[in-house]
Amino acid sequence: MSIYRQMDFRCSRAALCLLMTFSPGLASGEEAAPPPIVPADVRAILDDPNGDLARMAKSMLGEKGGNQLFYFPTRDEPQTPANWGYKYETLDFKSADGTPLHGWFVPPKSGKPKGTVVFSHGNAGSIGHHLGFVMWLAEAGYNVMMFDYRGFGKSGGILDRRGMIDDVKAAFSYVVRRPDVDARKLVSYGHSLGGAKSVTALGEKPVKGLRAIVIDGAFASYQTMARVMGGQLGASLVTDELAPKDFVSKLAPVPLLVVHGTRDEVVPFSQGKQLFDKAHEPKTLFEVKAGRHGDSLSRDGGDFRKRMLAWLSQRLES
Repeated sequence: MSIYRQMDFRCSRAALCLLMTFSPGLASGEEAAPPPIVPADVRAILDDPNGDLARMAKSMLGEKGGNQLFYFPTRDEPQTPANWGYKYETLDFKSADGTPLHGWFVPPKSGKPKGTVVFSHGNAGSIGHHLGFVMWLAEAGYNVMMFDYRGFGKSGGILDRRGMIDDVKAAFSYVVRRPDVDARKLVSYGHSLGGAKSVTALGEKPVKGLRAIVIDGAFASYQTMARVMGGQLGASLVTDELAPKDFVSKLAPVPLLVVHGTRDEVVPFSQGKQLFDKAHEPKTLFEVKAGRHGDSLSRDGGDFRKRMLAWLSQRLES
């Protein structure tokens, strides 16, 4: 095997591991799959001590092309709210640049909605993989709107960091126009990647009527996450453009709730703590002891779900 073929093979293997580590598995709403163990020889490659692989990769991907390695969408629909016993409406709306977006609107089964939650899902899969993170809010009496970013699920377009942030804004622009939504009682809830995207989107463009922002297992920095998962090679390929750490201070005066498990195996607790520390008051931190990436709110019999519902009630009734 020539040196060039050996390097190509090793680069491909490193890129595959990098992609896998950025993609924490299809969430069930209870517990995310742990990241794969990266072999020692591949980890050594990812550390890229001389920067040779980063230069080679950038020549192929472009200066910001490595940002696409962050995302692992699928186009399937394993479940719908009907599997949870809820009626729902299929949504088709557009982002600011005309990209067609797909989503679902789920009203509570009975009674007047307490408010409307716009849910931004985490990485990997499509909205059908993330129902477990949000259907309990419909059960608790909230309207729930969930949607896929461009390049995910049944939404159109291609993966793009700026575009996905604008998709969060488009979801709010859509929901406030619905006659069955009280536009004075809106809640943003984002898990993992969705928390990161929503922080930047709402920091850039505040939403009138937004009463609370919740992020669960979110990260502060794309480059830090790339380094955690992909060594120096990962950090070299990913930019920190539009990172939530640079926008979280702009969310005030809307109350912010940061939820993060101390044993999060995908996004280190320190990332959530950094967002909390950079945020301005009013802010609240739920430090979930032994919580992992997908179960912080549901563990211990849903104790932190109850605390979150109480927190939301205070914000919506004030």
